[in-house]
Amino acid sequence: MKKLSLPLLLFLTIACTQQLHAQAPQAQKILKKTVVDHFFSCPLDAMLDTLSMQYKLRFIFEREPLHTMDIVEHFFNESLLDVLKTVCQKNDLHYWVENDGTIYMLQQPDDLDRLKQLNKMDQTLSKVKPKTLDPPKGPPTHFMFSISGRVVDQNTGEALPGAIVAVRNTSLSTATNTNGNFTMLNVPADTCVLEVSFMGYQPDKFRLDDTKIKEQMVLTLFPSMNALSEVVVTDKKKGVMNTDSKKVSVLQLTPAALDKLPNIGERDILRSFQLMPGVSGSNESSSGAYVRGGTPDQNLVTFDGFTVYQVDHLYGFYSAFNPNAVRDVEMYKGGYSAKYGGRLSAVTEIRGKDGNKNELNIGGDISLLSLNLYAETPLNKNSSALVSFRRSYQGPLYDKIFGQFNKSTAIGGGGPGGGRGFMNQTTPSSYFYDLNAKYTYSPSDKNSFSWTYYSGTDHLDNSRDLNFPSFVASYSSDLRMNDYTKSGNVGTSGKWVSTWGKKLFSTTVLSYSQFNSDHNQGTTGTVTDSGTTTNVNNGILEHNRLRDLSLKSDWEWQAGSKYKVLFGAYGSYLNIDYDYTQNDTISLISQHNTGEIAGSYAELEYDPNNKLHIQPGIRETYYSPTGKLYTEPRFNATYHLTDRFNLKVAGGRFYQFTNQVTREDILNGNRTFWTLADGKTMPVSSANHYIAGFNYETKDFLIDVEGYYKQLDGLTQYSIRQQGGEGFRSVGTTATITENYYVGNGWAKGIEVLLQKKVGVYTGWIAYTLAQSKSKFAAYGTDYFPSDQDVRNEFKSINMYHLQRWSFAATWIYSTGKPYTAPLGSYTINTVDGNKQTYLTISDKNGERLPAYHRLDLSATYDLLKISGNKVGSIGFSLFNAYNHTNIWYKQYSIQNNQVVISNVNYLGMTPNITLSLRWK
Repeated sequence: MKKLSLPLLLFLTIACTQQLHAQAPQAQKILKKTVVDHFFSCPLDAMLDTLSMQYKLRFIFEREPLHTMDIVEHFFNESLLDVLKTVCQKNDLHYWVENDGTIYMLQQPDDLDRLKQLNKMDQTLSKVKPKTLDPPKGPPTHFMFSISGRVVDQNTGEALPGAIVAVRNTSLSTATNTNGNFTMLNVPADTCVLEVSFMGYQPDKFRLDDTKIKEQMVLTLFPSMNALSEVVVTDKKKGVMNTDSKKVSVLQLTPAALDKLPNIGERDILRSFQLMPGVSGSNESSSGAYVRGGTPDQNLVTFDGFTVYQVDHLYGFYSAFNPNAVRDVEMYKGGYSAKYGGRLSAVTEIRGKDGNKNELNIGGDISLLSLNLYAETPLNKNSSALVSFRRSYQGPLYDKIFGQFNKSTAIGGGGPGGGRGFMNQTTPSSYFYDLNAKYTYSPSDKNSFSWTYYSGTDHLDNSRDLNFPSFVASYSSDLRMNDYTKSGNVGTSGKWVSTWGKKLFSTTVLSYSQFNSDHNQGTTGTVTDSGTTTNVNNGILEHNRLRDLSLKSDWEWQAGSKYKVLFGAYGSYLNIDYDYTQNDTISLISQHNTGEIAGSYAELEYDPNNKLHIQPGIRETYYSPTGKLYTEPRFNATYHLTDRFNLKVAGGRFYQFTNQVTREDILNGNRTFWTLADGKTMPVSSANHYIAGFNYETKDFLIDVEGYYKQLDGLTQYSIRQQGGEGFRSVGTTATITENYYVGNGWAKGIEVLLQKKVGVYTGWIAYTLAQSKSKFAAYGTDYFPSDQDVRNEFKSINMYHLQRWSFAATWIYSTGKPYTAPLGSYTINTVDGNKQTYLTISDKNGERLPAYHRLDLSATYDLLKISGNKVGSIGFSLFNAYNHTNIWYKQYSIQNNQVVISNVNYLGMTPNITLSLRWK
């Protein structure tokens, strides 16, 4: 009997589970199509047993609590889906359908993980292992062949870049590229099973057969329940922010999870990177990334292939990218691939959503500062579209942000009244808006075409009244400073993604990007001195426009099981105008530059064994203004010392041809403008990167350490020097202004440490950066001085706790103060012709430092779930700068009667915010 019972049991198990598997892929359709006509008067567990037997479905639940719930209900030809909804609503339950067809009945969303463990235990105890795949149709007929395909979201059809595809019981695995495509060579047999996983999705398995291996496969994954506190980690991590342990200096972000973090306005893509090591986190006034001692203009930011030159909205409190239009983001902090170029420091690649290919979805977010709406829909079986729109509006948070300009408190001046403030904000009228649109057309599984459009504009009005301290009774003023800026981006791209075979993929993008900035700053009014009243009307006008027309084609060729070749070509036409005018008539700067950039790159990904990955590459660029060819070698490698311990190195040379030059302004803070390098007054800047590190990763934790050193050459700073007059924005003799380009070099070095807890009800990370960034310009002396962005120590603690539908977060940031240059005093000389000339006494270049920066942010998010467990929205509460610490943004100065009046312009104090997010489906 014992010899016969086991085969019999296996036979019965296979027979039953084959019937179950026949239903599993169609489980959700069965819920809608199955009609229930039955009267129930019994406990709920008995009802589920009846449904399970009658419709061959598998329900998993805790019997004891459900046995106490009585059902007295007559269903008249109602769908099983409606039956479950009715039962769950009346008993405060949820249900969740797994991709294997199992239906879990939950009292709380967090019960799912526990019920899965209970289900697994029951199966083990009963020695019944459910079979979720059909057995092979026969013996294998094909051996050692290649396969290719795409991994997509089952609900929306969106590609899933970075998904892991592995062959069961072998060491074969690969990751999908940015378009969700993958190629795998030397698959042993056509009866193998593919195991596919991706963070935030249910892992799934797919049986190969002789038909599938001949075509481009489309593998679909179902999303995991959003409220889950713990998941089984296969290769990718589940979290707000991840670092890829198999790559060097790469950060990954999923916008859908950003509502778990505290924020000023709403979910912010670029600002979230500031919580990771190596990216400065103390820049409230900028969403731009200060990466490893670099400036924001040294960070290449692309959106669906076109370059975005201004990444800020509303004084930097928002980034330029609507999270509802973004699919995923990757940041390369250094040593990046030869595929990217034109920047010295980092690359941020943002990929937009294609739009839901299966059903209409409408949603939006509303906070105390902005409204965000979007819609995505299939247009037919081959095409889809997405539109999103954001706009800020005036409200309590708006008033608080602009109230900061009211709180400029004078702290110096050395005379009577020196402690008084001198700037009063008038009624502000600043706002921003942006629009995203995307159309995607996929005539086949091998070709996809998309068109993306983006437009974002800021109207920033920081005009104010100037009430200078009266150092003498005979002096008074009635002045107004106009400070208005209109700026923005327009970008569009057409992308063609093609699969030329099982081993060759291409992505070709034609793009256009435009940046505009108009700044009007001046002083109007009257000044009375010793009974004489003088009208004042002076100021500056700045206009900066950049146009970028580009074509780029990237190719991937899986040359062998150990080799992948990346290659491509690119070209750009650039046109930049910059005009700087004083008093509407005096043209100080009038630059009109054009240039062409063209080149190609090639890179090899080589895996000689399971432990070593080597990626050498080279990039060649021709730049027309200098007529030179620039060679950029690149290299990175990782070595898996053990399954948990990895070593990594990277390096390369990088050139930048388009620069955002800093125009030094001691009194009012530095300003920037875009211009092209000409090889003369503005050299082509360059950098050498050297990176080494290691990481140790377990199921629960990741420790990642990287050190870097960067050499920088061809750095440029621009300044305007003023002589004459009685002081800045004052009346008297006409000032003489000269412009100067200063060229220098520098270096940056540092070490970054990341300790991350990946799974569990409590997750988060600790990040620490010890860094130094210095520059040397001959105009300032022969010694290196701290760069504007030099921050020696930076510590960040990100803590997240999950409790059923609630997610709580606390982030704390500390950094040492940034350097700045300050006027220490002024003096006036009477010339022989009877005029006066006023001079400033300036500190050493960046010889002063602001106080240390620190703040605590708190948030609580409540997920809004359907009865089915699907998330349809959330309510978020956040408290920015919870203990109301005063952090200094920058200092302003005014010279009156040879006195330097100093004013601190502070960052935001304690700022609450509420955000409501809703989704149609």
